[in-house]
Amino acid sequence: MAATIDNSNAVQATKKKHLGIPEAVFVEDVDTYMKQPGNETADAALRKLDEQYQKYKYMELNLSQKKLRLKSQIPQITQTLEILRHMQKKKGTTDPMDTHFLLANNVYCKASVPPTNKVCLWLGANVMLEYDIDEAQMLLEKNLSTASRNLETLEEDLDFLRDQFTTTEVNMARVYNWDVKRRSKENLLKSVEKS
Repeated sequence: MAATIDNSNAVQATKKKHLGIPEAVFVEDVDTYMKQPGNETADAALRKLDEQYQKYKYMELNLSQKKLRLKSQIPQITQTLEILRHMQKKKGTTDPMDTHFLLANNVYCKASVPPTNKVCLWLGANVMLEYDIDEAQMLLEKNLSTASRNLETLEEDLDFLRDQFTTTEVNMARVYNWDVKRRSKENLLKSVEKS
């Protein structure tokens, strides 16, 4: 009894992981599959499978774009954290920090920054807020861990999606082959009847 409960919890956990991505069911018995409503002809069944395949392609495109955004966001957060750690070291001194900062693509400006306890962070949507260095560091560390976790989840979802591609492609091939065999049987029977 305990084994079945653990097993069902594992199945539920897997379904929760890939929430929003429907699982492609492998067609073991094509004859039974073709008797289901909506699968009157092989073309209708193939059209339905192709539609499912196209939905998976669309999901893959969206997930890949999210993955690219996260992959570019993580190094930016890491770099900002390194700068904050450097500023934290310089916080106790009276010496200004000489640096170069980015004005535009490949355009840098030299600056002398006096020791400070405050930093301004771009939050997005043209919003910038001033934080204490410690608060900013905690916020960025939290954002970095969230982005890393989201990236791992996205990669798992993309792997799951690739499995659904494979299953759908195999199902399409099985239905197509079933139809070819059915037609060749019909042609054979017609040729036998004519003889």
